[in-house]
Amino acid sequence: MINYRRTLSKENVFYFFTSIGNYTGESATSLEEFLNKIEHIDIKSIEFHFHRGDFEKWVAETIGDKKLSEQIGKLHDQKLTGEKLRDQLHNVISKSHEKV
Repeated sequence: MINYRRTLSKENVFYFFTSIGNYTGESATSLEEFLNKIEHIDIKSIEFHFHRGDFEKWVAETIGDKKLSEQIGKLHDQKLTGEKLRDQLHNVISKSHEKV
């Protein structure tokens, strides 16, 4: 079972950027913290990471939740941007998170 509250080591933390080299100063040390950050992080950061596939890669490789990674990946088909992207991403992760 995946522990969504597990604090990750420094090298596995998710660091939020708005573009290459532009760190927001925000990071997430667990999937639970990541979910909370998604609620208020600059939408440019969400769009940047989402379109690069960073979220699903981090969830699969670092968190170890391949199913959630696939669900995040499916959002690409919807061509979401802005607040709709934020809301859908938050919903997908929240639903997965509730099962724990």
